Amino acid sequence: MKFKALSIAFLPVLLLAGCAETPMGPTAQVLPGPGKDYGQFLQEQNFCRSQAAAAVQGQAERQNHKAIYGGLAATALGAGLGAAAGGGAGAGIGAAAGAMGGGLGGSLYSNSQQGGIQTQYNNAYVACMIAYKNVLPAPQPAYGYSR
Repeated sequence: MKFKALSIAFLPVLLLAGCAETPMGPTAQVLPGPGKDYGQFLQEQNFCRSQAAAAVQGQAERQNHKAIYGGLAATALGAGLGAAAGGGAGAGIGAAAGAMGGGLGGSLYSNSQQGGIQTQYNNAYVACMIAYKNVLPAPQPAYGYSR
């Protein structure tokens, strides 16, 4: 009975492990091409955002599922090791430790995958915007750099 109660208590930790999200927008800046009407630029921008969102569709959900499954596996492993070492009470303690470790590991995994999803989104967005003859701003030299 204690094992079930502890498992239910640590379920929110496992659910928080899956925190990757589909990007809300690009983090790359693109400017209108020379002589381009701003209204046309906004239309192109909206279209390219939808294309970029389609390019990464479903990836965040897949990564979150992997993180949750990893957290559940760590909980089960902790419960098994705890039961082997200390009986019923050890199973609860092992499950709690496994849930905490699995939740933390799943969260770190999701966060690392979030950067990759954002990069793919940005690449699709920038490629689309450049196809419409928009431009990337020139890179700025590092602070204190001079020629």
